[in-house]
Amino acid sequence: MKLAIITLSVEGARVVKRLACAMPGADLYLHSAVAIRAKAKRFDAIVALTRRVFRRYEGLIYICPTGVVVRAIAPLVQHKLSDPAVVVLDVGARYAISLLSGHEGGANALALRVANTLGAEPVVTTTTEAVRNLIVGVGCRRGAASEQIVAAVREALRKVRATPEQVRLLASADIKANEKGLIEAAAQLGLSLRFIASNEIQATTRKFGRSRFVKSKVNLPAVAEPCALLAGRRTQLILPKTILNGVTVAVARENCL
Repeated sequence: MKLAIITLSVEGARVVKRLACAMPGADLYLHSAVAIRAKAKRFDAIVALTRRVFRRYEGLIYICPTGVVVRAIAPLVQHKLSDPAVVVLDVGARYAISLLSGHEGGANALALRVANTLGAEPVVTTTTEAVRNLIVGVGCRRGAASEQIVAAVREALRKVRATPEQVRLLASADIKANEKGLIEAAAQLGLSLRFIASNEIQATTRKFGRSRFVKSKVNLPAVAEPCALLAGRRTQLILPKTILNGVTVAVARENCL
């Protein structure tokens, strides 16, 4: 995906720098008033810039207020099958919002990619995502095969009488962000994969089973259960951590009021 990352502020420029490391092919745009040395293209007005770049990129990541972006893209929006993916991120890197072309255009996936990079919360509002209310937390040994993980996830879902179509996310700890088997398993299952920051797992007050073994190996109290709980909102475990095919899985249901 050809990407542009755009910001108006010094605070946003710091976020741009972090994103650029994870997205080396992206074009960077900084407002001319941002007094920071950076290899980036400069612009004076975000509306004029958006008009120039809207059709040149497959994805646009804005680090600025959502209202500013809405006003900039409003005259240019045509159709979800042709408009670029637009993601908006606050300068505190807390929320990555899928704003335009969420499902078809790839903004949902891009928001998740940004969130995984920065430890932000992905905000996705498309109906196809909202009706999926299960999150599967996964913990695995280094080098675990995708086939092992897929089999474990399917068996966990069978235990709770669910299907992959009811799953919104697979979730694991950020230390697993480069785990090939896990990434391939998510792709094979057709599911998005969210990584939870280790410090968030360590700091949470949510109740879950703790493991001395996991603590000794990766310095975390657990992986599958806290990741399943923390990857969503108003979550509740419906399958505690279970070891299947050498892979630890846990299932949480979202929106439990």
